[in-house]
Amino acid sequence: MRKLLFTILSFLTMAIAIAQTKTSLFFEANISNRNSDAISFLDRNNGKEIKKITVDKNGLFKDSFSVEEGFYMLFDGKEYTQMFLKNGYDLKMNMDAQKFDESIVYTGKGALENNVLAQNTIIDSKYDYDTLLTLPEAEFLAKIALKKDADLGILNNKQLDPNFVLLQKKNVDQSIVGLTTFHQEAMKTSKMNGSISPTFDYDNYSGGKTKLEDFRGKYVYIDVWATWCAPCRAEIPFLKKLEEKYHQKDIVFLSLSIDQAKDVEKWKKLIKDKELGGVQVFADNDWNSQFIKDYNITGIPRFILIDPNGKIVKADAPRPSSPKIEAEFDKLLK
Repeated sequence: MRKLLFTILSFLTMAIAIAQTKTSLFFEANISNRNSDAISFLDRNNGKEIKKITVDKNGLFKDSFSVEEGFYMLFDGKEYTQMFLKNGYDLKMNMDAQKFDESIVYTGKGALENNVLAQNTIIDSKYDYDTLLTLPEAEFLAKIALKKDADLGILNNKQLDPNFVLLQKKNVDQSIVGLTTFHQEAMKTSKMNGSISPTFDYDNYSGGKTKLEDFRGKYVYIDVWATWCAPCRAEIPFLKKLEEKYHQKDIVFLSLSIDQAKDVEKWKKLIKDKELGGVQVFADNDWNSQFIKDYNITGIPRFILIDPNGKIVKADAPRPSSPKIEAEFDKLLK
């Protein structure tokens, strides 16, 4: 009787474990040089946190939790990486946060799909989008056709989860549509180069009003940004380095915020906390400001380069993080 009871209990324990596996996933991360003592999984569509894991006494992040199958973002307090999650996964990550994307390796159930995403990120970071978006239409279409074939070719591995492949193919299609739209906008924007720039008259962080005409006789590098924009804030360290390198040259670094009026104090606090330099101005009507409309700005960050006579050099200039921006400045600021 005792042996029978033990057998029944063992069976029930196993059944419960199997049921839990089907309704949740297990995740463990070993992160060296970590940026914080907590990591978060975010819904990729709305940024909502679905799970937060704090580091344990052994320096590991590990927990079980339930998810709806799909793509998520893992945030380590500083950087993000995309992941594909589904219940039943037993997934382990190893990473050096100082070499964030390059060092990510997954093992365990679910590793194949997530290693594909990790490698895609590395490949994507090396792709020259700046040049792509300036190509003539025929050349652009040929290039993105090749890119699409390459992106889809990675998904030919029959061991990949079919749902992952289906969703990733949709991502590839959406990416191509997005690039095509950006290219059309870039072609439209480039036609502004060489013309007199639209102007503005906005509140200055240091007090009073500032007009674009105030900087005639100097080049002006404009950063259109907002405090809520993560890619904008990621450019701040690079922008500071540019300001430091070219501070004795005839160029003004001007940051133009399109935050909503209700967030003006948040804007001021960030400028103070981050010790932002250059000229800081606040647009009069966020996205609906006339300057923003004149430049047809639909996404940020956006950088604009204007010459000493008020003419547009580049209506969509390279970002501070781009290796091309210093070459652009060196050519102009002799």
